[in-house]
Amino acid sequence: MQIYMVGGAVRDKLLGRPVNDHDWVVVGATPEQMLELGYLPVGRDFPVFLHPETREEYALARTERKSGRGYRGFVVESSPDVTLEEDLSRRDLTINAIATSAYETSAGGIFDPYSGARDIEARVLRHVTDAFREDPVRILRVARFAARFTDFTVAPETMQLMREMVAHGEVDHLVAERVWQELARGLMEEKPSRMFEVLRECGALQVLLPEVARLWGVPQRAEYHPEVDTGVHLMMVLDMAARLQAPLTVRFACMAHDLGKGTTAADVLPRHIGHEERSAALLKDVAERLRVPVDCRETADVVAREHGNIHRSGDLSAAALVRLLERCDAIRKPERFADILLACECDARGRLGFEESAYPQRQRLAAVLAAVQSVVTRDIAAQAAAKGVAGPQVGALIHQARVEAVAQWLQPRSDVA
Repeated sequence: MQIYMVGGAVRDKLLGRPVNDHDWVVVGATPEQMLELGYLPVGRDFPVFLHPETREEYALARTERKSGRGYRGFVVESSPDVTLEEDLSRRDLTINAIATSAYETSAGGIFDPYSGARDIEARVLRHVTDAFREDPVRILRVARFAARFTDFTVAPETMQLMREMVAHGEVDHLVAERVWQELARGLMEEKPSRMFEVLRECGALQVLLPEVARLWGVPQRAEYHPEVDTGVHLMMVLDMAARLQAPLTVRFACMAHDLGKGTTAADVLPRHIGHEERSAALLKDVAERLRVPVDCRETADVVAREHGNIHRSGDLSAAALVRLLERCDAIRKPERFADILLACECDARGRLGFEESAYPQRQRLAAVLAAVQSVVTRDIAAQAAAKGVAGPQVGALIHQARVEAVAQWLQPRSDVA
């Protein structure tokens, strides 16, 4: 029995990047032998075990044979006769098909039958074998790695292979959970725009997210968007979200905030009247199709509907500001409102020439919310009850008190102006 460290851990060591997880392959062993050594079985589709002390995963060397459509259409075969090279041949990219029998990954200590170290040096994402075409999830993984390793390029032959997979309908059979899993990971990478660029170049974006794909070539008003193209703007917004280290909820909201611009009638371009409501409707379709988590879809819905009003909030009256907070449910969910404001800042700064600009709306609306929160609603309710006032009238009194608190907060700023 021989044990090898494989995949991302070896790759990241060669790249000089931090290694967070170790993956291990065991050659020449049976499941019974692993159990005798105290390993705990966890694999459902193929033999994977947890180390009795470190709890890291150890997988028996295996091969895969295509048996149907999609990423689930495989028959997995594992036996002591499967070699390390055979196991590595089923992996997606050459940079992930490197192994070592020790933690040291010096040039003489690695097993690299598919020249992954050479591709790391050349900064190329290249498929291992033609078996790549059997698993459409690999298209998403290549796109995600492009977003992580920003100085890598996709090999021309790999891009062509991905185009063929899309043309043959393999992407149509991806299940929602896997699409969302890879999309979410890609959104959290260093440069999310590269994921979308790769998916768009191979044709997968048009299949998986047609609402996003149609944004390219849609013009916007140049006085607000010097970059003009809506798709280009979206990529700038996503990269700004990464630059500001935004959480996933914010990055997904950034991705979805302008979807409605892709359905603007040609005769009204470059204006996009009413795109906010159209964006929210399209977002709902995307979220249901990909089974997006509730926190992501709810944050994105508010951003889609209200980002224009938040951008223009400096011109709003006290009453309008309170109504905006109420529509955003900011009083009840202040943490989510902070994410909404961050997404709007990403939108504002994700424009050509505005990357270093300030976004005072974010701090200003946070202060407005603090003024609203200073209103003690239970005292108002108690006073109303003492006067025999109940029901919606109490809510109206609370609303008015909040408007007055914001008006008072605004007053000295008007005097200064």
